[in-house]
Amino acid sequence: MRFKSRTPTAVYEGDFTPMIDMTFQLIAFFALLLNFSQVEQNERIQLPSSELAKPNESPLDYPITLQLTREGNVIIGGQEIPPAALRPYLIKEKQLLQSQGRPVADATVIIRAHKDAVAGIVQELIDRCQREGLERFALRAKEDVKQ
Repeated sequence: MRFKSRTPTAVYEGDFTPMIDMTFQLIAFFALLLNFSQVEQNERIQLPSSELAKPNESPLDYPITLQLTREGNVIIGGQEIPPAALRPYLIKEKQLLQSQGRPVADATVIIRAHKDAVAGIVQELIDRCQREGLERFALRAKEDVKQ
């Protein structure tokens, strides 16, 4: 009696389509996630360089970002206004914070001033914020890395 050899003649290949699709979705997800950290930045604001500037250790609980342009206007919530018209915006931020049951002291005002902005206007912004009960401030600068 003669037996036929049963060696497989077909080559089996795995379907990599689901793995490639999942990899693409992960790349797209992380690319979108990285862009969200840049939401509160305006391209017109060129920060001054500083050797002492360091990135934040941890994210702030409740940041309020004020961006000071070269001309002396303030950008808050995507709107450009003069510093004298800032009070209603700060009141709205305070009310939002209080509606969440949090004290106003939890807010940190981030001031991103253009490198050519007048320093006196930065001080004026801080004074206006302090009159509204905001106490914590963070000034932003570009890290100057010397090699």
